[in-house]
Amino acid sequence: MTRQDSGRLKPSGAPPSRAELDQEAEEVTLAVMAASRLLVAISARALASTDDSLTLPQLRALVVLDTCGPVKLAAMAATLGVNSSTALRMVERLLSVGLIDRKTNPDNRREVILRLTPNGRDLVERVLTHRRAEIRTLVQKLPAQARATLVPALKALTETADEMAVDPFDEVRRVGGLIDDPLNPAPPDAPQGGRRRPRDG
Repeated sequence: MTRQDSGRLKPSGAPPSRAELDQEAEEVTLAVMAASRLLVAISARALASTDDSLTLPQLRALVVLDTCGPVKLAAMAATLGVNSSTALRMVERLLSVGLIDRKTNPDNRREVILRLTPNGRDLVERVLTHRRAEIRTLVQKLPAQARATLVPALKALTETADEMAVDPFDEVRRVGGLIDDPLNPAPPDAPQGGRRRPRDG
């Protein structure tokens, strides 16, 4: 079997040309972008079903606090990729609805730290649970063979991203925004930035 390449017959099994590799990469890129749009839509639906007064950027801010714990405003802005004034407006909105709180850092009175309230943590958990359930339902509709090939492909993509990109929360640590909760300090042997969440009650 042969295939046409630049007007010449190419023997089967020959390595693909640069043009073929570029075309394949473009097809994969478009497929990943389409999947990304799907996941954003699922996240939007999950948020709307839980609290339709919030936006996806505001949800991202809550997820940062849920993942990183107490952070400074500048660190949150850096992690979200927005300027400080935009982050401040977002924080004011989340404060007004009781999803986060803002306290002075006892170790540096000029600094303010942000953290989730119990209501904020509950909202994040409910949205992420809803999103996970919808994704699971979608995945279950795939044929078994498609699911089997999807797992290694997504893992390979994630591993490649880890090699190419900085940990999304490294910027928080770099600017000194990830700190121990002054009211609930980490044990001495905890990793840098580690902390224990307060127990309910």
